[in-house]
Amino acid sequence: MTIDQLDSRLLALLTAEPRLGVLECSRRLGVARGTVQARLDRLMSRGVITGFGPDVSTAALGYDVTAFVLLEIRQVAGHEPVAHRLAHIPEVLEVHTVTGGSDLMCRVVARTNADLQRVIDEIVEVQGVVRTSSIIALDTPVPYRVLPLVADVPRRAARES
Repeated sequence: MTIDQLDSRLLALLTAEPRLGVLECSRRLGVARGTVQARLDRLMSRGVITGFGPDVSTAALGYDVTAFVLLEIRQVAGHEPVAHRLAHIPEVLEVHTVTGGSDLMCRVVARTNADLQRVIDEIVEVQGVVRTSSIIALDTPVPYRVLPLVADVPRRAARES
């Protein structure tokens, strides 16, 4: 789906201040309330906006260690059964199927390095996991973000047309 400049500005505004109401968004963007509501409805129905929940700091919850765990799995039943079991481990925040020497990559958190070993042990116990390797994140100089991409989509579309 292509978004335009107004969609981009609306997404940036709601990312910066997710608790804003439709009326305040319309005031700040200089458009009618109905326009903002229609844009929000369209962006949500097309899956561009996937939620309005709060961003939660795992470090503030006491999980200071972030790691990426690469998994090699038995290919007999595919990725789904393993991913389903991994979803039951609370410290597993994300699971991606990947290319290369591994089959899955998990972003996990732990309280300490010793606790990370416990989490990895839980992952290894999942039926279908053959081997893991892990990478501990030391810092996050560029956290997860989408606004630069959101801002670039209308510009790129204008250049291509």
